[in-house]
Amino acid sequence: MNSKVLETLEYNAVKAQLIPFLTTAAGKLELDKLLPTKEAPEMQRWLAETADAMRVIRLAAGITVPRLEDIKPQMQRLRINANLSGTELAQVGRVLFSSGQVRTFFENLVADKDEDFPALQPYYSQLVMLQDLTRQVNTAIDADGRITDEASPALQKVRQAISSTENAIRQQMQNYTRGKLAKYLSDAIVTIRDDRYVIPVKAEYRSQFGGVVHDQSQTGQTLYIEPAAAVDMNNRLRELYLKERQEEERVLAELSDILRPEADAILTNAAILGHLDFVNAKARYAVAIRANEPEFSAENHIRLRAARHPLLDPAKAVANDIILGEDYTAIIVTGPNTGGKTITLKTLGLLQLMAQSGLFLPVAEYSTVGIFDEIFADIGDEQSIEQSLSTFSSHMVNIVDILKQIDRHSLVLFDELGAGTDPQEGAALAMAILDAVGAHGAYTVATTHYPELKVYGYNRTDTINASMEFDVETLRPTYKFLLGIPGQSNALEISRRLGLPEDIINAASALTADDSQELNDMIADLVERRNAVLDQQIQLAAQVVENRQIKSSYEQKYTQFEQKEAKLLEDAKQEANHVVAEAKKRSSRIIADLEKMQRDGNQIKTNELIAAKGELNQLRQEPSAKNNRILRKAKQARADQALSLGDTVLVREYGQQGIIKRVLKDNKFEVQMGILKMVLEGDALEKQTLKASDDQAKPKSGRRGVNTARATNRANASATLDLRGERYEAAMAQLDRFIDNALLNNLPSVEIIHGKGTGAIRKGVQEYLRSNRAVKTFNFTGPDQGATYAELS
Repeated sequence: MNSKVLETLEYNAVKAQLIPFLTTAAGKLELDKLLPTKEAPEMQRWLAETADAMRVIRLAAGITVPRLEDIKPQMQRLRINANLSGTELAQVGRVLFSSGQVRTFFENLVADKDEDFPALQPYYSQLVMLQDLTRQVNTAIDADGRITDEASPALQKVRQAISSTENAIRQQMQNYTRGKLAKYLSDAIVTIRDDRYVIPVKAEYRSQFGGVVHDQSQTGQTLYIEPAAAVDMNNRLRELYLKERQEEERVLAELSDILRPEADAILTNAAILGHLDFVNAKARYAVAIRANEPEFSAENHIRLRAARHPLLDPAKAVANDIILGEDYTAIIVTGPNTGGKTITLKTLGLLQLMAQSGLFLPVAEYSTVGIFDEIFADIGDEQSIEQSLSTFSSHMVNIVDILKQIDRHSLVLFDELGAGTDPQEGAALAMAILDAVGAHGAYTVATTHYPELKVYGYNRTDTINASMEFDVETLRPTYKFLLGIPGQSNALEISRRLGLPEDIINAASALTADDSQELNDMIADLVERRNAVLDQQIQLAAQVVENRQIKSSYEQKYTQFEQKEAKLLEDAKQEANHVVAEAKKRSSRIIADLEKMQRDGNQIKTNELIAAKGELNQLRQEPSAKNNRILRKAKQARADQALSLGDTVLVREYGQQGIIKRVLKDNKFEVQMGILKMVLEGDALEKQTLKASDDQAKPKSGRRGVNTARATNRANASATLDLRGERYEAAMAQLDRFIDNALLNNLPSVEIIHGKGTGAIRKGVQEYLRSNRAVKTFNFTGPDQGATYAELS
């Protein structure tokens, strides 16, 4: 991206707003190098990382990374076999400790919240947890870079010796400051000179102490003497200091040696921590400016909903919708000075740069952005009349340079195009420049004062007029961006309200061209119509809320009614089934008696018995048929209501038809109803185009067939029935025939294989066996209780 547009649109000012949220040197370096990308996959990856970091803020208040220094110089010194100082080791130790903490933080967050962070996972999963090394470094070196007593036993021992020796020396010296010799001192204190303990002695009493003179006062009246009695102890202390320094150097060398093989891994950890810090800063910045994630449009459709300039106070900035690339690729913005044209132009360009940098935007949800190889801007402040020629020349130089570089992957922003010269020539030149930009296929937004460009914006294909609203009543701009409406000249009306005599107003009006006045009248009518539509939209929105509340209440009551009806039917059918079960018990007893009579010699046809029992079985009602239809009703309705782009739908709350223009996330859709576009829930829409409904399996009617087969020989009769894979109704019919056949063939026991599954068939088998008088006992069998063993009487 060219540096001029970054400067013009104040891109670096936005980057500067992220600095307070950064804690690492690597993160600040990444921010410093940040530039908008030209690659769509990279832009989407950056936005996904920011989205993951936003979720971390929502779930755990953000990623906690401590302040970390740049450790690249330290790692470079390790590579050339140099040893690190205590301060340098402390900085490396913080990186090691933070690496383990951050990785553990993410792993715990994923486990506890059952959340994934796919965009950040490739980073935190690469953090190397050098636990032993981390413990060694942070045990030996404290946060300030001081080598601790725990660094080595030898160091601890020598420091203990130093402490005891110093105490002995101080005690000896205090004898001089408190005893009878204190009168020979200039001051009753113990001090240090040349790293040795001394006392301040008056010069004339030097001989009273002996020892060594290490210093004297400026006047020569005081000598700093190391008494003879303390010389040996000071010598011993000096030796201990040397031993301490040698041991400290040995510890530093040892720690440097164990860090050296892991230098690359540590450096990689530092870079990853810096990147996570940078991503976390982007997310915190998004929270601060109340930003949302923009959606990426592969078709380069820009739709910024309620967009605000990120450098303005959110409480004061006016939010505007900016749409480009869907139905038009050029916007001509007209309107008065100080009306907000330039800031709207900058808002569009800056937000696009931010999106291509992976930053969330101060826009409403469902906003979309494209991607551009280059964004060009010819934006400058108003200049005085005396400087008009130089202003025009500088603008032309810039525009010439832009025209040499643009293509269909460019976005061009012109502020006051053609200004600074003769109005007629300036307007003609502006239109020619816009035609040239359009010929390259580039996107364009241009602001202007020339009325001729209003006609240009109306007549040219892929071009639309826009303006900044001005309140004639208050004589103040509202800063509202009106897309589709050219700017209206308010000079005469403003002059009238400011008190200019009416005869002058009338004279000026008479001199105004008729077509210009008609254009202003047309614009005024458009503004009035737009405001009426907005008022209607507010009323409709209120009606939507009320209708949704009423609809929700009725749906809730209807659902309760259906549930109550289904329960009553279910209870009734269960009761009926119990009655039928009792009747079957009686029938089974009768059949058993008849069979006994048959075995005793009486001739009774088996098929007549089975037919009679089959007719009795038809009394049984299956509870799931209608209830399933009731329970599946909502699911089937949702399946039939699958909505897609371009579908014609009925908006229930409005009673109007519309067309789905965009499919959004969270089951929301953008619907166009005439000139209105609204984002609505899928539940509020009813699809108007009929789809062929899915074939549904319907229960086949007809009474159950009567088994007229002769009784088979017992040797050929099966004692096992496999119901796995069968539907409930068919399984129960098979079970009934199987038990009848087993009884007719005098089988003592049978096995019914029903599997575990959902348990519906297993429960049905148990209920049937429990209600059949011919069944003495039954129980589960098999290793998984997937079958039932029954003994027959």
